[in-house]
Order: sequence, then C-alpha cells, then structure tokens
Amino acid sequence: MFNDIGPLELVTIVVLAVLVFGPEKLPKMIQDVTRTIRKIRDFSESAKADIREELGPEFKDFEFEDLNPKTFIRKQLDNDELGLKEIRNGFDLKKEMAEVTDAVHGRESDSSSSSSSSSSASSSSAGSTGGTVDMTKKPEKPAPEERPPFDADAT
Repeated sequence: MFNDIGPLELVTIVVLAVLVFGPEKLPKMIQDVTRTIRKIRDFSESAKADIREELGPEFKDFEFEDLNPKTFIRKQLDNDELGLKEIRNGFDLKKEMAEVTDAVHGRESDSSSSSSSSSSASSSSAGSTGGTVDMTKKPEKPAPEERPPFDADAT
C-alpha cells in the first residue's frame, strides 16, 4: 500500500504524529485508524461479492484488477493464443540495424549479399563518388533579402 515511503519519511510521520496527538493519545488514534481501514476493506469486499453475485455464473472468473488498463493489456499480450511471443522472438533488432547501417554506408551485408550485389553495381555506376552517399544535412543559406522558412507546426 505504501511502497514508495522510505525510512526517513516514515520516521518523519511518526515524529509528527507524536507531536500532533501526543504520546498518550497516539495508541488510541492508531487503533481508530486501523479499525476504519478494516471497515473500509470489509465494505469493499462485500461490494465486490455483491457485484460478482449480480453478474452471474458466466463472470465467475472476473477480477476487478483486470479493469486496470495496464493489467488488461499485459494479460492480453501474455496470452499465447495470438503467437506474439514467436513474432517477438523472430525479430533480431541488432541484425536489422546492422543491415540498415551497411546499406547506408554502401557495404554489403552477409545476409543480403546476392540481392545487393546487383544493386550496388548499379549504384556505383550511377554515382561518381564510389557508392558512398553523404548523409550529413547541410543547411542552405538563404539570400539576404529572403525570409527564413516558417513552420506553423513547429511554433
């Protein structure tokens, strides 16, 4: 319930409680708070039981935690009927990125050596730079009387 409270914060709360309520009233206040929390939990559990009873037997496996969107999506993605684990395991991101890098730099990769050999020959004959492409973005200098381009979406 209080997973994000650290030891220093807990000590601070205890010191403030002792200062506000006093050492003689503090045990009674703790009992009252725990009794109230128990009543709220009992009320919540009885409400859940009433809702489950009203829904009928076809919703006997219904869990209220499934209404949380994160839990619902996680449960659906972990469902093995869709075959998502095989699809996820079929991707090799490092290999794909290496192939893209090789393609950008004009090198042949191991897996696409037969298909890219004909394309690299045509690209090297088409360009006079030896198959390398300058991918750096060089800004164009506008004329002194020209206004710089305006992008309404960027402002």
